[in-house]
Amino acid sequence: MWRFAIAAVCFIFGQSSLVMADMRTDVALEVSQGAVGSSVPDFKFQTADGSKIAMADLRGKPLLITLIYTGCADVCPTIIENLASAAETAEATLGKGSFNIITIGFDTRNDTPERMRSFARAHNAGGDNWYFVSSDKETVERLSAAVGFNFFSSAGAFGHLAQVTVLDKTGTIYRQIYGGTFEPPAIVEPLKQLVFGYERSIFSLAGLGDRVKLFCTIYDPKTGRYYFNYSLPLSIIIGLSCLLGILVFLIRETRKSVRAKGG
Repeated sequence: MWRFAIAAVCFIFGQSSLVMADMRTDVALEVSQGAVGSSVPDFKFQTADGSKIAMADLRGKPLLITLIYTGCADVCPTIIENLASAAETAEATLGKGSFNIITIGFDTRNDTPERMRSFARAHNAGGDNWYFVSSDKETVERLSAAVGFNFFSSAGAFGHLAQVTVLDKTGTIYRQIYGGTFEPPAIVEPLKQLVFGYERSIFSLAGLGDRVKLFCTIYDPKTGRYYFNYSLPLSIIIGLSCLLGILVFLIRETRKSVRAKGG
């Protein structure tokens, strides 16, 4: 698994074949993975429309974090366009507004709110639950360290890890996703686990319903969409019914045997 991840990062580090002189891909991945399980502090940002937003405002739902720079000509646009497609599939599967996305510009000298807004429009991204934001250098550096994101300047551009960080509703890092291109399940599956996952008790009606959705919502690579596989719960019900029938039969036969011996 790490071999494939490193191969992907070798492609996505930098722009126009920037050489990774300042860091190695395996070290970058180790730092990134080391952030999993950590809680992300309450950083504050300026949105593309000029308003203020804080990480705390996005608690209560899963959150996807991406860091890009608007001067990027290849990797960053690819990440955002693929994420937009995956997010559309995720909303159709999990429900509109079931998660949030925040994209931060890490080139603090140039990634102004205006440029972030233009970048989002140019790549058909953004929306009610997707925020393109700017901040100061210190905040960006602290955020990058918190989520295990590495970047460095080189030859007038930036080398950086193509990374989508998945947070749970409490702001804890749940998973890291790597690569400039990815299929929708790379994004939808961790979100599905967080939305339908393990917070409610399986012994409650709502919890049982979530578990059914979690295991029976299946991705179809032919259509690029998720669907609810009714055959799975039906098979489970039939299987449980058979087991119950067998159990009742064995209990009855045992009772008959006991009565016969007692007689």
